Amino acid sequence: MSIKPLRKAVLPVAGLGTRFLPATKQMPKEMLPVVDKPLIQYAVEEARAAGIEQFCFVTGRGKTMLVEQFDVAYELERTLQERGKEKERAMLHAQALPPGSITSTRQQSALGLGHAIWCARHFIGDEPFAILLPDDLMQCEVSCTKQLADAYYATGGNVVAVEKVPHEIVNRYGVIDPGEVHGNLVEIKGLVEKPPIDEAPSDLTVIGRYVLMPEVIAHLSKMERGAGNEIQLTDSMAKLIGHQPFHGVLYEGKRYDCGDKLGWLEAQIGFALARPELADGVRAFLKNYCP
Repeated sequence: MSIKPLRKAVLPVAGLGTRFLPATKQMPKEMLPVVDKPLIQYAVEEARAAGIEQFCFVTGRGKTMLVEQFDVAYELERTLQERGKEKERAMLHAQALPPGSITSTRQQSALGLGHAIWCARHFIGDEPFAILLPDDLMQCEVSCTKQLADAYYATGGNVVAVEKVPHEIVNRYGVIDPGEVHGNLVEIKGLVEKPPIDEAPSDLTVIGRYVLMPEVIAHLSKMERGAGNEIQLTDSMAKLIGHQPFHGVLYEGKRYDCGDKLGWLEAQIGFALARPELADGVRAFLKNYCP
């Protein structure tokens, strides 16, 4: 079996960010910083660490700032150079994506995650592709997307990141029906989006990292509505089971739900404590609030 290289990633970023109003009235929620980087940059850097070379942002109105984050800021870099701030200039230059590696497409109507992925169908073409939801901020020693990419190359099929959650909140997620487990790899026999708690097949839920085969687009193109009357990605993924390999990866690392205020605040602390130059200061001021 010939396994195509994983070169492409789709980042759905068309959401309004209403839970962070008024901060997101004009600024995309994906530009919210965690310490000193916006969420979108963490996601792109994670994907690049997995060998991803091409990126498609599925955007909405007022989201051009997301693409500009990865452009070359000539005037700013020149000013930094003139002021002798070479470290800062080099850092900005390194984050810019190579020419031709980033594109965007519009999701004019909020019809669900499945619809957002369908909007990127021409970018995806006939290649496998990763999906990263920037709201899920991953803190992993090995890039979470690389963990999925390694599993893709090992199995030659669809792979999603999964984690166990308390049973009482499984109805907030896509839930897998697990089969055989080999190390951190879980066979997926079924998928259901936001099931009633008493009908959930397990406590293993899909989080915002995927590597999918392009055949999922044919199912998304049918525009079938699912939970919340939206076009659910989970429903189309489920139709691939039995026709292609499908596995979950019990990833190593921690996820912060930065679509939620408490999750975003926790991420600030978690990422700051991981920075040697900040950790001691953060621990010191936390004692003022949590003696």
